[in-house]
Amino acid sequence: MLRNWFAGLAATALLLAAPVAPRAQSLRPPKLDISQFTLPNGLNVVALEDHSAPIVNVQVWYHVGSKDERAGRTGFAHLFEHLMFKGSAHVKPQEHAQRVSDVGGVLNAGTNFDYTSYWETVPATALEQMLWLEADRMGSLNVDEANLKSERQVVIEELRLRIENPPYGKLAPLVFSTAFQKHSYHWLPIGSKEDLEAATLDDVRAFHNTYYVPNNATLVVVGDVDADDAVKRVEHHFGGIAPGPAPSRVRTPEPEQTGERRLVIRKEGTTAYLKAGYHAPAAADADFHPLLILDAVLTGAKGLNLWSSFRVAPPQRSARLYRALVERGLASAVSGSLMPTEDPFLYTISATATERTPLAAVEGALLEALDRVVREGITEAELKKAKAQLRARLVFDTDSVTNIAHQLGYFETIGGVDLFVDAPARIAAVSVEEAADAARRVFAQSNRTIGWFDPPPAA
Repeated sequence: MLRNWFAGLAATALLLAAPVAPRAQSLRPPKLDISQFTLPNGLNVVALEDHSAPIVNVQVWYHVGSKDERAGRTGFAHLFEHLMFKGSAHVKPQEHAQRVSDVGGVLNAGTNFDYTSYWETVPATALEQMLWLEADRMGSLNVDEANLKSERQVVIEELRLRIENPPYGKLAPLVFSTAFQKHSYHWLPIGSKEDLEAATLDDVRAFHNTYYVPNNATLVVVGDVDADDAVKRVEHHFGGIAPGPAPSRVRTPEPEQTGERRLVIRKEGTTAYLKAGYHAPAAADADFHPLLILDAVLTGAKGLNLWSSFRVAPPQRSARLYRALVERGLASAVSGSLMPTEDPFLYTISATATERTPLAAVEGALLEALDRVVREGITEAELKKAKAQLRARLVFDTDSVTNIAHQLGYFETIGGVDLFVDAPARIAAVSVEEAADAARRVFAQSNRTIGWFDPPPAA
């Protein structure tokens, strides 16, 4: 995530270092008294008081991700994740991070298919300064040739390390580009080297002027603050920033897939990998939470927080695919990923084959386990366990002001905070029949794309 696909693991280390508000030991997420309003310039503001520790988290979510890019112009949202730290009218390059560090805080940023976000967790006394910093770069970011050149190289190097160098690095991009023929989920947020190298300053400035405006953003403040006072401070710092034209959201819907798609990468490597992708519902769709239950039964519950899900490994020992693949010695690891998204996305299952195990054997065992779910559904006992595990994961999702703010900003951006607030009730309401119906729709043979990374035998 699940922060963004590639920067998320690094972000987790900072998240663990962030001040964490202690919470009562409970298996229920806290009830949230959320304040929400919109400034005249269109800035959406979400505030929540949490007085359990003298800290505050400030997040700015721009409703722009890789799905808002177009062919030949990919990687721009990820590029701006970096450019936003290169200085503004009153802040020098890298000074933003230094000011946060000087007050004892931590910060990070992330890009995904649907969003780009920035956050700081600091002592509550530093709220005013954090709002000033975020407002300054929202209203006067320095986008010039020197900054573009330096950060473009940083992003290209990240792409080289994450995609081009690992033997299996291109497996995920190819699965997505094969599964999505029309929708702009076709490409990953990291973009392509060719598009980044071809980008001009005018291209980048046009992208910035379109999407990094107050009427395309959500500001979240969570922590030891008075909500009314926080609103006044936000109005003071952000109210004078001019809005831009409403960004165009024209996207081609992905047509129904009518047949299995396959791809194979044959390249030198020491380990074979399999990734299966099934077209899956968006976060607001009726099948989303039944599929979340199915994922918990198949690969272990992960929760809904794209940051905190990395912190605690899913409980897998009784998961069906763990038993079918890992316990039988066919795979050394198996995982599932269902990401809440604005538009219908993919549910992916990944498996790492054990030494000398052919991928055909791994795939056969995987598909047999999924076919069994389609034929028989899940049991009441599995449903009960999955709900209990997900309920616990939702507690992890809200165990700090940083996590709560992330959830509020994330879900407000992809469809509204009610998607987050209502998640426990929607999970609790799932029946075995609804899970079975979702399995039949999602795990159909015609709905899947299967990718192999299959290195040739060693000489």
